[in-house]
Amino acid sequence: MSTTERRSVAITGIGMVTPLGLDVPSTWQSLMEGDSGIGPITGFDASGFPTRIAAEVKGFDPQSAVDDRKSLKYTLPFTRFALAAAEEAIQDAGIRPTHATSERWALSCGSGMMTTEFDFLQRFQQEVATDGEPDLARLGAEAEHFISAPEFARQRVVSGQALLHQRYGIRGYSANLHTACSSGGQALGLAMRLIRAGDADFVLAGGYDSMITPVGLTGFCLLGAVSPDNDFPDRASRPFDRTRNGFVLGEGAGFFVLEEWQAARERGANIYAELAGEGNSLSSYRITDSHPSGDGPIQALRAAVADAGENLDTVDYINAHGTSTQMNDLCETNAVKAVFGERAPSVPVSSTKGQMGHLIAAAGAVEGAICALAIHHGTAPMTANLVDPDPQCDLDYISEGCRPLEIDVAISNSFGFGGSNSSLAFRSSRRCEQ
Repeated sequence: MSTTERRSVAITGIGMVTPLGLDVPSTWQSLMEGDSGIGPITGFDASGFPTRIAAEVKGFDPQSAVDDRKSLKYTLPFTRFALAAAEEAIQDAGIRPTHATSERWALSCGSGMMTTEFDFLQRFQQEVATDGEPDLARLGAEAEHFISAPEFARQRVVSGQALLHQRYGIRGYSANLHTACSSGGQALGLAMRLIRAGDADFVLAGGYDSMITPVGLTGFCLLGAVSPDNDFPDRASRPFDRTRNGFVLGEGAGFFVLEEWQAARERGANIYAELAGEGNSLSSYRITDSHPSGDGPIQALRAAVADAGENLDTVDYINAHGTSTQMNDLCETNAVKAVFGERAPSVPVSSTKGQMGHLIAAAGAVEGAICALAIHHGTAPMTANLVDPDPQCDLDYISEGCRPLEIDVAISNSFGFGGSNSSLAFRSSRRCEQ
């Protein structure tokens, strides 16, 4: 099917909970003002870890996200972020499922894998594995003393998905994806394809995650993936800088309401941008990163541009995965060079992880929202903390501050552990209607 025949996908609602703000306006303002959401970890005692900083969501009130106290029993902290961001997106779009439309609404989520709370693991060890081996007889006889039914239910990977269905009465297609750091991006791409194919008219889509836990932090410390610059948290994440030494863990959620373009126009909806294309690939170099050449990301970038029916000359801005690790930033730079060739040095690129950290499964959705807002506001965010450029990373990384920029086509990259690569193409409404 050609791009002129298939249904276009409008972004009519956006919601975010991030380390920079509890909604879209506050997050965008903090991003534009160069604020940092990174600081010492407050959610648990991290004094024994080599990395003691993270980009935590601040001042979040669970009651503001879930007004039903019974439902709160079935939520984890990052699930509550999802409920808050989804509600903001629904309200922003000015439309929600009804009995008549519920089967034409779909749900597409990218969620985190760390759903077992550390307190539960600690309690389990103390109660039934005191010598390091589970006492199965005691586990069967006394399980109710250390885990309740609601606690078990909320630790399921699909608990957030189920709560969103319940909250909004969505009865159409449903998916919950986990492909590490590309989860949110792939959830948006799936949502776009559902509308294109006519399998849904509306999709609530996004990503949510938090790995700022003792177990999550331990894993990334063991991999040497997170920055140990505890004394300078606001400068610890420095994508594409020569001195970069790891990312900073973040948390949060980003959600969209997507709908068929013509129907959105007919109801007078505010359209931020079009979600116009998606590219996916799977690298097979290492489980933790892609080949330095950019293989894998190259395929995703090319596919996203082609799927949008664009060419390389029309891309105005790239929101980079830009994690601030040695390998990722070099790989992504090389991928952009390979795809854009001689034009690569003139394409504006930035990573927002220097300000809000790496939101893991939520990253692709939040950074996709930033692309849509950049198109809408005509401003590209900056790459924070890029002071000493890596000579091998020599693109236009918008290091001087946020840049006024008319953006007709933007790309958002998300590259995950396990080799999963996602690129999304966003297009301005003015270009879509030309």
